[in-house]
Formats: sequence, C-alpha cells, structure tokens
Amino acid sequence: MSRPETLYLFVSCPGGVEPLLEEELQRILPRGRIHAMRGGCSVQGTAEDVMQINLESRLAQRVLVELIEGGYRHEDDLYVLARRVDWDRWIGPQHTIRVDTTAQRSPLRSLNFATLRIKDAICDALRDATGERPSVDTRAPDLPVVLHLGEDRAALYVDTSGEPLFKRGWRVDKGDAPLKETLAAAMLAAAGWRGTPETGGALHDPCCGSGTIPVEAAQIACGIAPGIQRRFAFERQLPFQPLRARWAEMKQAAQARVHPPAVPIFASDVAFRMVDFARRNAERAGVAQYIQFNGGDALERAAPKLPEGMPGTIMMNPPYGERIEVRGKAAAVREASGSEQRDADDDFFPRLAAHWKRSYTENPAGWTAWLLCPDMKLPTKMRLKENRRVPMWNGPIECRLFRFDLIKGSAREKPRAAE
Repeated sequence: MSRPETLYLFVSCPGGVEPLLEEELQRILPRGRIHAMRGGCSVQGTAEDVMQINLESRLAQRVLVELIEGGYRHEDDLYVLARRVDWDRWIGPQHTIRVDTTAQRSPLRSLNFATLRIKDAICDALRDATGERPSVDTRAPDLPVVLHLGEDRAALYVDTSGEPLFKRGWRVDKGDAPLKETLAAAMLAAAGWRGTPETGGALHDPCCGSGTIPVEAAQIACGIAPGIQRRFAFERQLPFQPLRARWAEMKQAAQARVHPPAVPIFASDVAFRMVDFARRNAERAGVAQYIQFNGGDALERAAPKLPEGMPGTIMMNPPYGERIEVRGKAAAVREASGSEQRDADDDFFPRLAAHWKRSYTENPAGWTAWLLCPDMKLPTKMRLKENRRVPMWNGPIECRLFRFDLIKGSAREKPRAAE
C-alpha cells in the first residue's frame, strides 16, 4: 500500500486565536506536524487530515492546501507560476472555479488583473489537457483558489472548505450583530470550558442574542462535530474522490460519539424575539433540549440553580458601542451615539457587576465570568479586578475577553495577570 501524499496546509483563523487553534489541531491530529503562525497554523498532513480538520475544527476559518510558491515581479510571472500546477489533477472541465486574491505589500497595481491571470492560467491548462475550459462560479465553485501575494513571493492555494467554517449550517435566525460561531468557540476555548464539571461546569449566557454561545457550548458538551451538518468544497474535488468511503466513516464515527451533556446550559436575553431566534437555532443544531432558555434582563435575572458542588461559567458578548447599543431595562434601547452611548455603557456595566455580586456569589463552588468587550477600561467601570484578559477580534473591533472571579465584596485585592 502506497504512503499517502504529504500536503502542506494552512489552516486560517482570526487574529489572536492562533495558539488556541494550534492546541485544537493537536487534539484533532495527535501525530500532526503543526506550527502556529500569523493568521493561522501550518500543517503537514494528508488528504484524510484535510477532511478531519474541516469536520472537527471549531476555531478554523478555512483549510487551504498549498499548490505552489515562487517569486514574481509582474502579472505574467503569476501566469507562468500557475501553469506549473497540474490543475487537471484537481478538477475537470465540468467543474467550476473562482479565484480570490489577498496581498501584503504587493507592488502590483491591480489585484483584479492578477486574479484574472490566474484564472486564465487555470482555464488554459484545462483546455490543453482536456480540450475544454471550466466555467467560473462566484457563489459556490467546485474549486475555490486563493492567490496570496507578498512583497516578492506568491503562493497559490486550493480552499477545501468552500464556505467559511464558521457557517455550521444551523444558524438561520440572526440578530442585529451576530457573533461568529468560531469566535464563540474561541471564547470558550480561552476560558478552558469543555463542557464537563471539571472544565468550567455549568454555562450561562445572560445576553444570548440569537444563541451562538450557548448553542456552540451545547455542541461541545454533547461531543457534536461542528461540521457534521454542512458540505465542503473538497467533496467535489478530484483528489478526495477515492476517499469517499473514508469520509463516510469519519462522519459515522462523529455521529456515534454524540452524548447528552454532563453540565446544564442556560441562556437568556432581554428581547423575547431573540430568545425565540436562539431556541430555533438550537433546534436546528440538535441541542435545544439541553439548553434552558428564558427571557429577562441581565441586570435582574437570578443566578441559575446548579447541582451541588458544580461551578458555573458566565460567558457574555454584551451589546456595546460600535456593535449595537446596550440593551436592558436599566439602559433602554434608543438611537444614541457618542456621549449618550458612553453614558449607557457607564450605567450598564457597574450595575451588572453589582448584580453579579448579589446573585452569583452564593454558589459554594463559585462562578467565573468572562466578558468580551472593546473597552480596555472595563474593569474600572465595573469596579472589579480582572485576573485575565485575552486579546480577541470581533470582526474589525479589537476586544479583550476579561475574566472575573465572582466573590463576595470587592475583588480589587486580587492580583492582575499579565496580558
């Protein structure tokens, strides 16, 4: 039996998530050669590894296979580089393609022209090999190709994921500013929450919106693979056709390991419409029966009752500033900006901290709160001392995931961990 071909992969992720992705990939591929780098992780793997990462990774955005890399000065150099790839090994003329280009310090004046030269090279190569040219499909191509241009080096990749991996297939109902599933998973990973009594215990999101955090948490607690409900571009690409039986085995194994959660999960929101959205998303994700949904203000709802000896984790992405306005009876929704928005934030967060101290400090096993926010002075506003802050990006917004251990009285005496 021949040894599987080694593929050079780039698994992309949002900025700041690279170390978490590296840890996750080590769990998915225990014998893999994985290295975190800016924007993701490099992996030396096989076609089976490509399928496994797409199915199992909660943190990755895309799984790219590097085809070729080389120097360039002009667009014609890119055409020559792309013609060196055996494109008929990946697709036939009946398949569709799309080329996307990213660049850092590229000297080329037109990235659109660079993209066109790569498309021409692929089409010309297929015509020479088969007598026909493939078509372009900008929505759902069989072969999404990514060209990355550096200052003097270019690299070509095949995107095996297709749609970005945060699209799990279950979120249809959305709020005003939905949190990506991959960021929710990164928040949980940064907190060390894995859905057991020993790794964070119960989970509560009192600003659940359309339910991304609790649904993601419930799937983790149930052992549900994030990609089990969706399709991938590699399923239509030629190198993976001999592995169709193996792909079916992977999905069957993922289905077989699903189990009821060992910890309770709670979700609430001041907007009953959003609670309904969250419940419907949870139903599509197969976890609605494991999440206790409620309406109610985050500033008023009492702490959930937990099993004796079980700790609890609050995980929140509250509405803020650039995203949407703070919701809640204590900070009524209104068309506001500038100083009015700052006043709303200044009112909401101190009252939230006071509510936590009243309602979440009675559990003997303790509650830990994690809050994603772009305001670096949030601990001062809340009059709490954080003991950890993790840099994260919510789309274009630079944020910190703050950790607060909820204890009676002031937490200001606790030492601050270095960022």
